[in-house]
Amino acid sequence: MARIAGIDLPKNKKGFVGLTYIFGVGPTTSKKVLTEVGIEFDKRVSDWTDDEVARIRQALDHFKTEGQLRSEIQMNIKRLMDIGCYRGLRHRRGLPVRGQRTRTNARTRKGRKKTVAGKKKATK
Repeated sequence: MARIAGIDLPKNKKGFVGLTYIFGVGPTTSKKVLTEVGIEFDKRVSDWTDDEVARIRQALDHFKTEGQLRSEIQMNIKRLMDIGCYRGLRHRRGLPVRGQRTRTNARTRKGRKKTVAGKKKATK
């Protein structure tokens, strides 16, 4: 089993798909890294040798991945909230940030509201 950037890559996947399990590595970056290292895209992760895994690790050192990328994203959001810009306020309030409508269809970001049924008044 190949372990790169703290992630166990799935054995039965093809190489370029397996690398996308790492946060910050998409299909384009995956293919770029495999081309740079000299491994075919269709070669399964289980077929990689230890030398090939080491070369992939070396090539991925040039990219921000996993914890480093996650912390950078969090710092960017915190910066927006600290300066008080519109996007920062939307993050702070837990509303959609990128201009989506909120009158309807914002349940993921706003949270699901529970509907309370009206009580019937007792008659005398």
